[in-house]
Amino acid sequence: MIKWLLAVLGFMYMRFPGAILGFIIGTLLDNWNRNSGGFLQSMMGKQESKVSPGDFELNLLSLCALVIKADGKVSQSELDYVRSYFVRAYGKERANATFRTFNDVIKDRQLSASRISQYLASRTQYPTRLQITHFLFGIAQADGTVSSAEANMIQQIASYLKIGAKDFESIKAMFFKPSPANAYKILEIEKSASDAEVKKAYRKMVKKYHPDKLEHMDEAYKKGAREKFDKVQEAYDTIQKERGF
Repeated sequence: MIKWLLAVLGFMYMRFPGAILGFIIGTLLDNWNRNSGGFLQSMMGKQESKVSPGDFELNLLSLCALVIKADGKVSQSELDYVRSYFVRAYGKERANATFRTFNDVIKDRQLSASRISQYLASRTQYPTRLQITHFLFGIAQADGTVSSAEANMIQQIASYLKIGAKDFESIKAMFFKPSPANAYKILEIEKSASDAEVKKAYRKMVKKYHPDKLEHMDEAYKKGAREKFDKVQEAYDTIQKERGF
């Protein structure tokens, strides 16, 4: 990006020689910026901050609470789902410590979906935020059905997490009864897509939801990635059978 900016500026002041010189200098700066871990972005305030494990877990638990309370009732099966997930992800001792801190410090406060989600959006990678959205739908479905109130709350959270509309609809479709219509949503394509477009979309989604994308996360998140991966395969198989290719 810098090379083109400097090329334009060089052209404005020195015509073609200036454009060439600006392009060369910009290329060197682009390479240096990339190799230095985004120094220029950091200077401009665009470097992604990190979130500590403790803060991540407490904020994630806060989002869980918002989804569980969204339909006006607290389901024991949803609570059990959250506890089981945290124990699998972080171990029993660490999970219990997170729940204690949440109950002592956060539980009685007014929780803000926008504040919590925007905090996580600025400090986590996109594949992690996709997994958060998938996890929240898992909570909503734990009692057997995803209510409209729960789906709306997750949609709000996903928008604050900067999840794309197609990605959201794809994950949402994974939690409803399998059908050709939902299969197309999962692959993020229209029913009118050609066979070639279906195959291309399948390859794209396999790459996006491959478990290796979350290799830096705990086992529970990898399990979630595998679940999405399996749903993509299931959707593709459904469309294959429907079309006969």
